[in-house]
Amino acid sequence: MSLLSFFYYFQRGEILLYGDAVAHINIARRVLDSQTPGLLQLGTVWLPLPHLLMIPLLFSDWMWRSGVGGSIPSMIAYVLGVVGIFRFTRGLLEDDGCKRAVARAGAGLAAVVYGANPNLIYLQTTAMTEVLYLALFIWAVVFFAEFLVEESRGPSVRLTGSETRSHTLYRCALCVAGAELTRYDGWFLAVVVGATVVWMLVRRWSDRAFRRVAVKFLVGIVAAPMFWLGYNGAVYGNPLEFANGPYSAKAIEQRTASPGYPAHPGAGSVVTAGSYFLKSAELNMAEGNWGRIWIVVALAGLVLVRIKLRSRGAVLLLWVPIVFYALSIAYGGVPLFLPAWWPYTWYNLRYGLQLLPLFAVSAALVVSALSARSAPEGASEKGRPASSRKRWPDTKLQMLAVGAVVVVAGLNYFSVWRAQPLCFKEAWVNSRTKLALESSVAQTVTTLPRNSQYLMYLGDHVGVFQQAGVPLRRVINEGNHRPWKKPSDSEGLWERALADPARHVDFVIAYDGDAVDQAVEKSSLTLVTEIHILGQPRARIYAARSGLNQSR
Repeated sequence: MSLLSFFYYFQRGEILLYGDAVAHINIARRVLDSQTPGLLQLGTVWLPLPHLLMIPLLFSDWMWRSGVGGSIPSMIAYVLGVVGIFRFTRGLLEDDGCKRAVARAGAGLAAVVYGANPNLIYLQTTAMTEVLYLALFIWAVVFFAEFLVEESRGPSVRLTGSETRSHTLYRCALCVAGAELTRYDGWFLAVVVGATVVWMLVRRWSDRAFRRVAVKFLVGIVAAPMFWLGYNGAVYGNPLEFANGPYSAKAIEQRTASPGYPAHPGAGSVVTAGSYFLKSAELNMAEGNWGRIWIVVALAGLVLVRIKLRSRGAVLLLWVPIVFYALSIAYGGVPLFLPAWWPYTWYNLRYGLQLLPLFAVSAALVVSALSARSAPEGASEKGRPASSRKRWPDTKLQMLAVGAVVVVAGLNYFSVWRAQPLCFKEAWVNSRTKLALESSVAQTVTTLPRNSQYLMYLGDHVGVFQQAGVPLRRVINEGNHRPWKKPSDSEGLWERALADPARHVDFVIAYDGDAVDQAVEKSSLTLVTEIHILGQPRARIYAARSGLNQSR
Protein backbone atom coordinates (compact mmCIF):
# COMPACT_ATOMS: atom_id res chain seq x y z
CA MET A 1 0.00 0.00 0.00
CA SER A 2 2.74 2.44 0.99
CA LEU A 3 4.87 1.86 -2.10
CA LEU A 4 1.96 1.69 -4.55
CA SER A 5 0.51 4.97 -3.35
CA PHE A 6 3.94 6.58 -3.40
CA PHE A 7 4.57 5.57 -7.01
CA TYR A 8 1.08 6.77 -7.97
CA TYR A 9 1.57 10.26 -6.54
CA PHE A 10 5.24 10.43 -7.51
CA GLN A 11 4.65 9.77 -11.20
CA ARG A 12 1.94 12.45 -11.14
CA GLY A 13 4.37 14.95 -9.58
CA GLU A 14 2.21 15.38 -6.47
CA ILE A 15 4.46 14.56 -3.52
CA LEU A 16 5.71 18.16 -3.29
CA LEU A 17 2.37 19.98 -3.30
CA TYR A 18 2.61 20.99 0.35
CA GLY A 19 4.76 24.08 0.77
CA ASP A 20 5.71 22.80 4.22
CA ALA A 21 6.93 19.52 2.70
CA VAL A 22 9.23 21.45 0.36
CA ALA A 23 10.44 23.55 3.29
CA HIS A 24 11.18 20.49 5.45
CA ILE A 25 13.27 18.92 2.70
CA ASN A 26 15.24 22.10 2.11
CA ILE A 27 15.88 22.73 5.80
CA ALA A 28 17.50 19.31 5.96
CA ARG A 29 19.37 19.92 2.70
CA ARG A 30 20.80 23.24 3.96
CA VAL A 31 22.58 21.41 6.78
CA LEU A 32 24.72 19.86 4.02
CA ASP A 33 24.40 22.33 1.17
CA SER A 34 24.79 25.97 2.17
CA GLN A 35 27.29 28.80 2.22
CA THR A 36 27.21 28.28 6.00
CA PRO A 37 26.40 24.56 6.44
CA GLY A 38 25.81 22.95 9.81
CA LEU A 39 23.13 22.16 12.36
CA LEU A 40 22.28 25.85 12.83
CA GLN A 41 20.45 25.58 9.51
CA LEU A 42 17.77 23.55 11.34
CA GLY A 43 16.19 26.84 12.38
CA THR A 44 13.88 27.39 15.32
CA VAL A 45 10.15 26.87 14.79
CA TRP A 46 10.04 23.33 13.43
CA LEU A 47 11.42 20.60 15.66
CA PRO A 48 14.57 18.86 14.41
CA LEU A 49 13.94 15.09 14.29
CA PRO A 50 12.18 14.92 10.88
CA HIS A 51 14.98 16.94 9.30
CA LEU A 52 17.71 14.89 10.97
CA LEU A 53 16.15 11.70 9.58
CA MET A 54 16.11 13.16 6.06
CA ILE A 55 19.72 14.39 6.06
CA PRO A 56 21.43 11.07 5.13
CA LEU A 57 19.05 10.66 2.18
CA LEU A 58 19.54 14.20 0.91
CA PHE A 59 23.21 13.73 0.13
CA SER A 60 21.74 12.55 -3.18
CA ASP A 61 20.87 15.43 -5.51
CA TRP A 62 18.16 13.30 -7.12
CA MET A 63 16.49 12.53 -3.79
CA TRP A 64 16.58 16.23 -2.96
CA ARG A 65 15.21 17.47 -6.27
CA SER A 66 12.55 14.77 -6.56
CA GLY A 67 11.45 14.94 -2.92
CA VAL A 68 11.95 11.21 -2.44
CA GLY A 69 14.41 11.85 0.38
CA GLY A 70 11.58 13.39 2.38
CA SER A 71 9.05 10.68 1.53
CA ILE A 72 11.07 7.67 2.70
CA PRO A 73 10.98 8.48 6.45
CA SER A 74 7.23 9.09 6.20
CA MET A 75 6.63 5.78 4.44
CA ILE A 76 8.65 3.87 7.03
CA ALA A 77 6.72 5.65 9.79
CA TYR A 78 3.44 4.73 8.10
CA VAL A 79 4.31 1.03 8.20
CA LEU A 80 5.46 1.28 11.82
CA GLY A 81 2.22 3.04 12.72
CA VAL A 82 0.10 0.26 11.20
CA VAL A 83 2.13 -2.38 13.06
CA GLY A 84 1.82 -0.38 16.28
CA ILE A 85 -1.98 -0.12 15.98
CA PHE A 86 -2.16 -3.89 15.44
CA ARG A 87 0.01 -4.66 18.48
CA PHE A 88 -1.78 -2.18 20.73
CA THR A 89 -5.26 -3.41 19.83
CA ARG A 90 -4.31 -7.07 20.11
CA GLY A 91 -2.96 -6.42 23.59
CA LEU A 92 -6.15 -4.62 24.62
CA LEU A 93 -8.40 -7.43 23.44
CA GLU A 94 -6.26 -10.14 25.02
CA ASP A 95 -6.33 -8.13 28.24
CA ASP A 96 -10.13 -8.20 27.92
CA GLY A 97 -10.05 -12.01 27.87
CA CYS A 98 -10.46 -12.57 24.13
CA LYS A 99 -8.94 -15.64 22.54
CA ARG A 100 -5.75 -15.03 20.58
CA ALA A 101 -7.43 -15.58 17.20
CA VAL A 102 -10.26 -13.21 18.07
CA ALA A 103 -7.82 -10.60 19.36
CA ARG A 104 -5.81 -10.84 16.15
CA ALA A 105 -8.95 -10.36 14.07
CA GLY A 106 -9.89 -7.25 16.03
CA ALA A 107 -6.34 -5.95 15.77
CA GLY A 108 -6.38 -6.57 12.04
CA LEU A 109 -9.57 -4.54 11.77
CA ALA A 110 -7.99 -1.62 13.64
CA ALA A 111 -4.89 -1.81 11.43
CA VAL A 112 -7.06 -1.72 8.30
CA VAL A 113 -9.08 1.28 9.53
CA TYR A 114 -5.82 3.09 10.29
CA GLY A 115 -3.70 2.06 7.31
CA ALA A 116 -6.38 2.34 4.62
CA ASN A 117 -7.30 5.95 5.42
CA PRO A 118 -6.91 7.87 2.13
CA ASN A 119 -5.63 11.04 3.79
CA LEU A 120 -2.96 9.17 5.72
CA ILE A 121 -2.00 7.29 2.56
CA TYR A 122 -1.40 10.56 0.73
CA LEU A 123 0.47 12.22 3.59
CA GLN A 124 2.86 9.27 3.93
CA THR A 125 4.10 9.95 0.40
CA THR A 126 5.21 13.45 1.45
CA ALA A 127 7.77 14.99 3.79
CA MET A 128 5.10 16.24 6.20
CA THR A 129 5.68 15.45 9.87
CA GLU A 130 2.25 14.10 10.84
CA VAL A 131 2.89 10.48 9.85
CA LEU A 132 6.18 10.30 11.74
CA TYR A 133 4.56 11.81 14.81
CA LEU A 134 1.64 9.38 14.66
CA ALA A 135 4.03 6.42 14.57
CA LEU A 136 5.94 7.67 17.61
CA PHE A 137 2.69 8.53 19.40
CA ILE A 138 1.23 5.09 18.74
CA TRP A 139 4.32 3.23 19.94
CA ALA A 140 4.54 5.41 23.05
CA VAL A 141 0.96 4.35 23.83
CA VAL A 142 1.79 0.69 23.04
CA PHE A 143 4.66 0.58 25.51
CA PHE A 144 2.78 2.56 28.13
CA ALA A 145 -0.17 0.15 27.88
CA GLU A 146 2.13 -2.84 28.30
CA PHE A 147 3.73 -1.16 31.29
CA LEU A 148 0.33 -0.57 32.90
CA VAL A 149 -0.66 -4.21 32.38
CA GLU A 150 2.54 -5.28 34.14
CA GLU A 151 1.81 -2.86 36.98
CA SER A 152 -1.75 -4.14 37.39
CA ARG A 153 -0.50 -7.59 38.38
CA GLY A 154 0.25 -8.61 41.92
CA PRO A 155 3.39 -7.48 43.80
CA SER A 156 5.10 -10.86 43.42
CA VAL A 157 4.58 -10.84 39.65
CA ARG A 158 5.79 -7.23 39.45
CA LEU A 159 8.91 -8.18 41.37
CA THR A 160 9.86 -11.06 39.07
CA GLY A 161 9.08 -8.98 35.98
CA SER A 162 10.81 -5.79 37.08
CA GLU A 163 13.37 -5.93 34.28
CA THR A 164 10.66 -6.27 31.62
CA ARG A 165 8.72 -3.46 33.27
CA SER A 166 11.69 -1.09 33.22
CA HIS A 167 12.55 -1.89 29.61
CA THR A 168 8.96 -1.26 28.55
CA LEU A 169 8.84 2.12 30.28
CA TYR A 170 12.24 3.11 28.87
CA ARG A 171 11.01 2.32 25.36
CA CYS A 172 7.96 4.45 26.05
CA ALA A 173 10.24 7.30 27.14
CA LEU A 174 12.26 6.97 23.93
CA CYS A 175 9.11 7.18 21.79
CA VAL A 176 7.75 10.13 23.78
CA ALA A 177 11.08 11.94 23.42
CA GLY A 178 11.02 11.26 19.67
CA ALA A 179 7.48 12.63 19.50
CA GLU A 180 8.61 15.73 21.43
CA LEU A 181 11.33 16.32 18.83
CA THR A 182 8.88 15.87 15.94
CA ARG A 183 5.82 17.98 16.78
CA TYR A 184 4.78 20.10 19.74
CA ASP A 185 1.86 17.72 20.21
CA GLY A 186 4.50 15.50 21.79
CA TRP A 187 5.16 18.04 24.54
CA PHE A 188 1.54 17.87 25.64
CA LEU A 189 1.64 14.07 25.42
CA ALA A 190 4.72 14.09 27.66
CA VAL A 191 2.92 16.23 30.24
CA VAL A 192 -0.01 13.81 30.39
CA VAL A 193 2.11 10.64 30.51
CA GLY A 194 4.57 12.24 32.91
CA ALA A 195 1.76 13.32 35.25
CA THR A 196 0.43 9.76 35.26
CA VAL A 197 3.82 8.33 36.18
CA VAL A 198 4.30 10.99 38.88
CA TRP A 199 0.93 10.05 40.37
CA MET A 200 1.96 6.39 40.41
CA LEU A 201 5.33 7.34 41.89
CA VAL A 202 3.75 9.23 44.77
CA ARG A 203 1.52 6.29 45.58
CA ARG A 204 4.40 3.81 45.50
CA TRP A 205 7.30 5.89 46.74
CA SER A 206 8.45 3.11 49.06
CA ASP A 207 9.01 0.78 46.08
CA ARG A 208 12.68 1.49 45.33
CA ALA A 209 12.72 -0.44 42.05
CA PHE A 210 9.72 1.44 40.71
CA ARG A 211 11.08 4.74 41.97
CA ARG A 212 14.31 4.23 40.05
CA VAL A 213 12.48 3.30 36.83
CA ALA A 214 10.02 6.20 37.13
CA VAL A 215 12.71 8.81 37.76
CA LYS A 216 14.71 7.65 34.73
CA PHE A 217 11.54 7.79 32.63
CA LEU A 218 10.77 11.33 33.75
CA VAL A 219 14.33 12.47 33.09
CA GLY A 220 14.10 10.98 29.59
CA ILE A 221 10.92 12.79 28.60
CA VAL A 222 12.09 16.08 30.12
CA ALA A 223 15.45 15.95 28.31
CA ALA A 224 13.99 16.48 24.81
CA PRO A 225 12.19 19.80 25.44
CA MET A 226 15.08 20.98 27.62
CA PHE A 227 17.43 20.34 24.72
CA TRP A 228 15.23 22.40 22.39
CA LEU A 229 14.88 25.23 24.89
CA GLY A 230 18.65 25.22 25.39
CA TYR A 231 19.30 25.21 21.64
CA ASN A 232 16.98 28.18 21.12
CA GLY A 233 18.52 30.02 24.04
CA ALA A 234 22.08 29.45 22.84
CA VAL A 235 21.49 30.18 19.15
CA TYR A 236 18.77 32.85 19.25
CA GLY A 237 19.24 34.29 22.72
CA ASN A 238 15.65 33.36 23.57
CA PRO A 239 14.68 29.88 24.83
CA LEU A 240 11.13 30.50 23.58
CA GLU A 241 12.11 31.79 20.13
CA PHE A 242 10.01 29.04 18.53
CA ALA A 243 6.94 30.22 20.47
CA ASN A 244 7.21 34.02 20.39
CA GLY A 245 9.88 34.80 17.79
CA PRO A 246 9.22 36.41 14.38
CA TYR A 247 8.59 33.05 12.68
CA SER A 248 6.30 31.63 15.39
CA ALA A 249 2.63 30.87 14.80
CA LYS A 250 1.66 33.74 17.09
CA ALA A 251 3.79 36.26 15.20
CA ILE A 252 2.52 35.10 11.81
CA GLU A 253 -1.06 35.38 13.05
CA GLN A 254 -0.49 38.94 14.26
CA ARG A 255 0.98 39.95 10.89
CA THR A 256 -1.83 38.43 8.84
CA ALA A 257 -4.91 39.12 11.00
CA SER A 258 -7.42 41.70 9.80
CA PRO A 259 -8.26 44.43 12.35
CA GLY A 260 -11.73 44.04 13.82
CA TYR A 261 -12.05 40.37 12.90
CA PRO A 262 -11.15 37.19 14.80
CA ALA A 263 -7.65 36.02 13.92
CA HIS A 264 -9.16 32.66 12.99
CA PRO A 265 -12.18 30.53 13.94
CA GLY A 266 -11.94 29.38 17.54
CA ALA A 267 -9.47 32.06 18.65
CA GLY A 268 -10.12 32.62 22.35
CA SER A 269 -12.80 29.90 22.55
CA VAL A 270 -11.83 26.36 23.53
CA VAL A 271 -15.31 25.04 22.69
CA THR A 272 -15.32 26.48 19.16
CA ALA A 273 -11.72 25.42 18.62
CA GLY A 274 -12.53 21.89 19.76
CA SER A 275 -15.54 21.69 17.46
CA TYR A 276 -13.42 22.73 14.46
CA PHE A 277 -10.84 20.10 15.32
CA LEU A 278 -13.47 17.37 15.70
CA LYS A 279 -15.03 18.39 12.39
CA SER A 280 -11.64 18.13 10.68
CA ALA A 281 -11.29 14.64 12.18
CA GLU A 282 -14.69 13.67 10.77
CA LEU A 283 -13.82 15.01 7.31
CA ASN A 284 -10.59 13.01 7.30
CA MET A 285 -12.70 9.87 7.74
CA ALA A 286 -15.61 10.46 5.37
CA GLU A 287 -17.30 12.98 3.11
CA GLY A 288 -20.18 15.10 4.38
CA ASN A 289 -21.65 14.21 7.75
CA TRP A 290 -20.84 10.50 7.57
CA GLY A 291 -17.71 11.12 9.63
CA ARG A 292 -19.93 11.54 12.70
CA ILE A 293 -20.20 7.77 12.80
CA TRP A 294 -16.59 7.65 13.95
CA ILE A 295 -17.21 10.12 16.77
CA VAL A 296 -19.99 7.82 18.00
CA VAL A 297 -17.67 4.83 17.71
CA ALA A 298 -14.99 6.65 19.70
CA LEU A 299 -17.48 7.54 22.46
CA ALA A 300 -18.68 3.94 22.61
CA GLY A 301 -15.09 2.79 22.86
CA LEU A 302 -14.54 5.24 25.70
CA VAL A 303 -17.41 3.69 27.67
CA LEU A 304 -16.03 0.19 27.12
CA VAL A 305 -12.55 1.27 28.18
CA ARG A 306 -13.86 2.86 31.35
CA ILE A 307 -15.71 -0.32 32.32
CA LYS A 308 -13.26 -3.06 31.50
CA LEU A 309 -9.61 -2.59 30.72
CA ARG A 310 -6.65 -2.63 33.09
CA SER A 311 -4.66 -0.55 30.60
CA ARG A 312 -7.42 2.04 30.29
CA GLY A 313 -4.98 4.87 31.05
CA ALA A 314 -3.06 4.18 27.85
CA VAL A 315 -6.25 4.08 25.77
CA LEU A 316 -7.28 7.44 27.17
CA LEU A 317 -4.06 8.88 25.74
CA LEU A 318 -5.65 8.51 22.31
CA TRP A 319 -8.03 11.33 23.32
CA VAL A 320 -5.19 13.72 24.18
CA PRO A 321 -5.07 15.37 20.70
CA ILE A 322 -8.55 16.85 21.24
CA VAL A 323 -7.39 18.79 24.29
CA PHE A 324 -4.08 19.81 22.72
CA TYR A 325 -5.59 21.16 19.50
CA ALA A 326 -8.50 22.86 21.25
CA LEU A 327 -5.99 24.79 23.36
CA SER A 328 -3.60 25.42 20.44
CA ILE A 329 -6.32 26.79 18.18
CA ALA A 330 -7.87 28.87 20.96
CA TYR A 331 -4.71 30.34 22.48
CA GLY A 332 -1.67 29.24 20.47
CA GLY A 333 -2.25 31.12 17.22
CA VAL A 334 -2.83 27.87 15.29
CA PRO A 335 -5.50 28.28 12.58
CA LEU A 336 -7.66 25.48 11.18
CA PHE A 337 -9.96 26.28 8.25
CA LEU A 338 -12.68 23.98 6.92
CA PRO A 339 -14.39 24.14 3.51
CA ALA A 340 -17.77 23.43 5.17
CA TRP A 341 -17.51 26.12 7.88
CA TRP A 342 -16.47 29.77 7.94
CA PRO A 343 -14.19 30.96 6.33
CA TYR A 344 -14.95 28.14 3.85
CA THR A 345 -11.40 27.40 2.81
CA TRP A 346 -8.69 24.80 3.35
CA TYR A 347 -5.91 25.03 5.89
CA ASN A 348 -4.47 22.53 8.38
CA LEU A 349 -7.29 20.02 7.89
CA ARG A 350 -4.68 17.29 8.24
CA TYR A 351 -4.60 17.94 11.99
CA GLY A 352 -7.76 15.86 12.27
CA LEU A 353 -5.73 12.75 11.42
CA GLN A 354 -4.39 12.81 14.97
CA LEU A 355 -7.64 11.10 16.01
CA LEU A 356 -7.24 8.28 13.48
CA PRO A 357 -5.62 5.94 16.06
CA LEU A 358 -8.56 6.59 18.39
CA PHE A 359 -11.11 5.76 15.70
CA ALA A 360 -9.26 2.61 14.63
CA VAL A 361 -8.84 1.20 18.14
CA SER A 362 -12.38 2.16 19.19
CA ALA A 363 -13.81 0.31 16.19
CA ALA A 364 -12.08 -2.88 17.31
CA LEU A 365 -13.26 -2.47 20.90
CA VAL A 366 -16.87 -1.93 19.82
CA VAL A 367 -16.77 -4.93 17.49
CA SER A 368 -15.37 -7.06 20.30
CA ALA A 369 -18.17 -5.97 22.62
CA LEU A 370 -20.94 -6.47 20.06
CA SER A 371 -19.75 -9.94 19.11
CA ALA A 372 -19.54 -11.31 22.64
CA ARG A 373 -22.01 -13.46 24.57
CA SER A 374 -22.12 -14.57 28.16
CA ALA A 375 -20.71 -17.91 29.26
CA PRO A 376 -22.65 -19.89 31.83
CA GLU A 377 -21.56 -19.97 35.43
CA GLY A 378 -18.83 -22.54 35.99
CA ALA A 379 -17.84 -22.81 32.34
CA SER A 380 -14.18 -22.83 31.51
CA GLU A 381 -11.80 -21.70 28.82
CA LYS A 382 -8.67 -23.80 28.35
CA GLY A 383 -9.40 -25.50 31.65
CA ARG A 384 -9.70 -22.29 33.66
CA PRO A 385 -12.94 -22.00 35.69
CA ALA A 386 -14.89 -18.82 35.31
CA SER A 387 -15.67 -17.58 38.79
CA SER A 388 -18.17 -15.11 37.44
CA ARG A 389 -20.11 -14.59 34.26
CA LYS A 390 -17.49 -13.84 31.59
CA ARG A 391 -17.86 -12.51 28.10
CA TRP A 392 -16.92 -15.14 25.59
CA PRO A 393 -16.48 -14.09 21.97
CA ASP A 394 -18.71 -15.73 19.42
CA THR A 395 -16.36 -16.11 16.43
CA LYS A 396 -19.11 -16.09 13.79
CA LEU A 397 -20.76 -13.06 15.31
CA GLN A 398 -17.43 -11.28 15.56
CA MET A 399 -16.63 -11.98 11.92
CA LEU A 400 -20.02 -10.51 11.03
CA ALA A 401 -19.30 -7.42 13.14
CA VAL A 402 -15.83 -7.09 11.63
CA GLY A 403 -17.32 -7.34 8.17
CA ALA A 404 -19.88 -4.65 8.99
CA VAL A 405 -17.18 -2.23 10.18
CA VAL A 406 -15.03 -2.99 7.14
CA VAL A 407 -18.01 -2.22 4.89
CA VAL A 408 -18.73 1.06 6.69
CA ALA A 409 -15.06 2.08 6.60
CA GLY A 410 -14.81 0.99 2.99
CA LEU A 411 -17.81 3.09 1.96
CA ASN A 412 -16.49 6.06 3.92
CA TYR A 413 -13.03 5.76 2.41
CA PHE A 414 -14.45 5.21 -1.07
CA SER A 415 -16.33 8.50 -0.74
CA VAL A 416 -13.06 10.19 0.21
CA TRP A 417 -11.17 8.68 -2.73
CA ARG A 418 -13.96 9.62 -5.13
CA ALA A 419 -13.85 13.26 -4.01
CA GLN A 420 -10.03 13.24 -3.56
CA PRO A 421 -8.49 13.02 -0.07
CA LEU A 422 -8.90 16.28 1.84
CA CYS A 423 -5.18 16.45 2.61
CA PHE A 424 -4.44 16.23 -1.10
CA LYS A 425 -7.03 18.89 -1.94
CA GLU A 426 -5.71 21.15 0.82
CA ALA A 427 -2.20 20.88 -0.59
CA TRP A 428 -3.36 21.45 -4.16
CA VAL A 429 -5.68 24.39 -3.41
CA ASN A 430 -3.04 26.21 -1.37
CA SER A 431 -0.11 25.55 -3.71
CA ARG A 432 -1.33 25.73 -7.30
CA THR A 433 -0.53 29.41 -7.89
CA LYS A 434 2.61 29.27 -5.74
CA LEU A 435 3.92 26.28 -7.69
CA ALA A 436 3.17 28.06 -10.96
CA LEU A 437 5.23 31.04 -9.81
CA GLU A 438 8.11 28.89 -8.59
CA SER A 439 8.12 26.87 -11.81
CA SER A 440 8.29 30.06 -13.88
CA VAL A 441 11.14 31.49 -11.80
CA ALA A 442 12.97 28.14 -11.85
CA GLN A 443 12.64 27.94 -15.62
CA THR A 444 14.19 31.40 -15.93
CA VAL A 445 17.00 30.46 -13.53
CA THR A 446 17.90 27.47 -15.72
CA THR A 447 18.55 29.88 -18.62
CA LEU A 448 21.08 31.94 -16.64
CA PRO A 449 24.82 31.21 -16.73
CA ARG A 450 25.90 28.05 -14.94
CA ASN A 451 27.62 28.44 -11.56
CA SER A 452 25.95 31.82 -11.01
CA GLN A 453 25.61 33.03 -7.43
CA TYR A 454 22.20 34.22 -6.22
CA LEU A 455 20.72 36.37 -3.47
CA MET A 456 17.19 35.40 -2.45
CA TYR A 457 14.98 35.11 0.61
CA LEU A 458 14.23 31.38 0.75
CA GLY A 459 11.49 31.37 3.39
CA ASP A 460 8.59 31.45 0.94
CA HIS A 461 9.94 30.07 -2.33
CA VAL A 462 12.85 27.70 -1.66
CA GLY A 463 11.34 25.31 -4.20
CA VAL A 464 12.72 27.50 -7.01
CA PHE A 465 16.25 26.18 -6.64
CA GLN A 466 15.10 22.65 -5.87
CA GLN A 467 13.24 22.61 -9.19
CA ALA A 468 16.08 24.29 -11.07
CA GLY A 469 18.69 21.95 -9.58
CA VAL A 470 20.82 24.83 -8.32
CA PRO A 471 22.82 23.85 -5.20
CA LEU A 472 21.84 25.93 -2.18
CA ARG A 473 25.51 26.73 -1.54
CA ARG A 474 25.21 29.06 -4.53
CA VAL A 475 22.38 31.01 -2.88
CA ILE A 476 22.95 33.59 -0.17
CA ASN A 477 19.83 33.55 1.99
CA GLU A 478 18.46 34.54 5.39
CA GLY A 479 20.08 31.48 6.98
CA ASN A 480 23.60 32.74 6.23
CA HIS A 481 24.20 34.79 9.33
CA ARG A 482 24.62 34.44 13.10
CA PRO A 483 21.12 34.50 14.62
CA TRP A 484 22.39 35.27 18.12
CA LYS A 485 23.54 38.68 16.90
CA LYS A 486 20.65 41.02 17.69
CA PRO A 487 18.95 42.91 16.12
CA SER A 488 21.03 41.89 13.09
CA ASP A 489 24.45 40.52 12.25
CA SER A 490 26.26 43.39 10.54
CA GLU A 491 29.11 41.05 9.60
CA GLY A 492 26.85 38.24 8.43
CA LEU A 493 26.99 37.09 4.82
CA TRP A 494 23.26 37.73 4.38
CA GLU A 495 23.45 41.30 5.65
CA ARG A 496 26.59 42.09 3.63
CA ALA A 497 25.04 40.73 0.44
CA LEU A 498 21.90 42.81 0.97
CA ALA A 499 24.05 45.91 1.40
CA ASP A 500 26.28 45.24 -1.62
CA PRO A 501 24.86 42.56 -3.95
CA ALA A 502 27.40 43.14 -6.75
CA ARG A 503 30.25 42.20 -4.46
CA HIS A 504 28.77 38.83 -3.52
CA VAL A 505 26.36 37.53 -6.18
CA ASP A 506 25.59 37.54 -9.87
CA PHE A 507 21.80 37.70 -9.67
CA VAL A 508 19.23 38.97 -7.19
CA ILE A 509 15.73 37.47 -6.99
CA ALA A 510 13.16 39.59 -5.16
CA TYR A 511 9.46 39.11 -4.50
CA ASP A 512 7.17 42.03 -3.73
CA GLY A 513 7.48 42.88 -0.05
CA ASP A 514 10.07 40.29 0.95
CA ALA A 515 13.34 41.04 2.77
CA VAL A 516 15.37 41.32 -0.44
CA ASP A 517 12.81 43.56 -2.11
CA GLN A 518 12.80 45.90 0.89
CA ALA A 519 16.55 45.98 1.58
CA VAL A 520 18.33 45.96 -1.78
CA GLU A 521 19.12 49.23 -3.55
CA LYS A 522 17.62 48.50 -6.96
CA SER A 523 19.10 51.50 -8.76
CA SER A 524 22.40 49.64 -9.01
CA LEU A 525 20.77 46.51 -10.45
CA THR A 526 19.69 45.63 -13.99
CA LEU A 527 16.24 44.09 -14.35
CA VAL A 528 16.46 40.82 -16.28
CA THR A 529 12.82 39.74 -16.15
CA GLU A 530 9.62 40.18 -14.22
CA ILE A 531 7.23 37.31 -13.50
CA HIS A 532 3.67 37.71 -12.30
CA ILE A 533 1.21 34.93 -11.46
CA LEU A 534 -2.29 35.88 -10.33
CA GLY A 535 -2.59 35.56 -6.56
CA GLN A 536 1.17 35.59 -5.94
CA PRO A 537 3.67 38.40 -5.31
CA ARG A 538 5.46 39.67 -8.39
CA ALA A 539 8.95 38.20 -8.83
CA ARG A 540 11.82 40.18 -10.32
CA ILE A 541 15.23 38.86 -11.32
CA TYR A 542 18.06 41.38 -11.44
CA ALA A 543 21.62 41.17 -12.68
CA ALA A 544 23.86 42.44 -9.89
CA ARG A 545 26.86 43.13 -12.10
CA SER A 546 26.86 45.19 -15.27
CA GLY A 547 27.92 43.48 -18.47
CA LEU A 548 27.08 40.01 -17.12
CA ASN A 549 26.11 37.55 -19.83
CA GLN A 550 22.52 36.81 -18.88
CA SER A 551 22.04 33.57 -20.77
CA ARG A 552 23.77 30.23 -20.95
